[in-house]
Amino acid sequence: MGKAPVFVQARDRPRCLGWEAFSERFSRIVNIDKAQCRLSPAVFVCRPASSSVTQRPVHFIRVMITLFKLLSALPLCLLHGVGAGLGWLAFLGSGVYRRRFLANAKQAGMGWSQWAIAVGESGKLVAELPRLWMGRPVSVVWDGQSHVEAALARGKGIVFLTPHLGCFEVTAQAYAQRFGQVAQPMTVLFRPPRQAWLRDLVSGARARPGLKTATTTLAGVKQMIKALKQGESLGLLPDQVPPLGLGVWAPFFGQEAYTMTLPSKLALQTGATVLLAWGERLSWGRGYRVNVLPLNEPLPTDVTLAASVVNRAMEALILRCPEQYLWGYARYKQPREDAR
Repeated sequence: MGKAPVFVQARDRPRCLGWEAFSERFSRIVNIDKAQCRLSPAVFVCRPASSSVTQRPVHFIRVMITLFKLLSALPLCLLHGVGAGLGWLAFLGSGVYRRRFLANAKQAGMGWSQWAIAVGESGKLVAELPRLWMGRPVSVVWDGQSHVEAALARGKGIVFLTPHLGCFEVTAQAYAQRFGQVAQPMTVLFRPPRQAWLRDLVSGARARPGLKTATTTLAGVKQMIKALKQGESLGLLPDQVPPLGLGVWAPFFGQEAYTMTLPSKLALQTGATVLLAWGERLSWGRGYRVNVLPLNEPLPTDVTLAASVVNRAMEALILRCPEQYLWGYARYKQPREDAR
């Protein structure tokens, strides 16, 4: 069945165009790449080819920022309590999320007592962000800071590998406060959110002394290489699925997962020290413990073997506290063809 026609006003009389012709003409008028347009008989949706950021009204942005500021003033224990409830609400309310969560936990051999706690911990991850981004500093203790001090003294830079475990936001903040302002700053790799208000909020929250950001672009990779050559530190999430062409398939808890090759390439190219780090969420809102460990296996020059080494290291780290891993993350999904 053919698509419904579209009527457009041509000077003083309406004229009927087919959907393809309408798409072509509309694309030329607003300078939108036709490949970025999605057509249906009832809906015509386009986004500019030069931007993938979702725009929101100014009042919506102000409301969200105000909400974050209000939440940032609350005690961490209260935010964590609310977050635990939100975690269960998302788990029970979304079948897709629940099935993925349980499948990933089962793949790693988790029992019900472990994944049940992880449901609430996943909600805490979201609820604590206003406090971490806009509130008063939180209490942080260190376990393994001697590994950081030794690596900084070596002067070759540090590649921190942090999985989606505990509060990975606090690890970079804690480093910046303890080492970044007096020794070498840290650059964290991140993908800017699609939402404009959230993109600006995240960028502002992470812009602090001793902490820099690099986007998932070629310019960002060059920035990271330069930082390591200057003896600085990097923060990466190695269990995040990279775009197609920037990773290899390697086992993760016994199942093939598309794994980024960037950590091993950066470390081998610059001679940087690789450290494993994660921010453990302490009970009753008492703060966080940043745990740091060395990478026990040397990184092979073969990228697939190196990715397997990194995945094994992430598995060992996760099994230290599986209740705080983000089991709902789509770790085994197919990679996208672009960075967005």
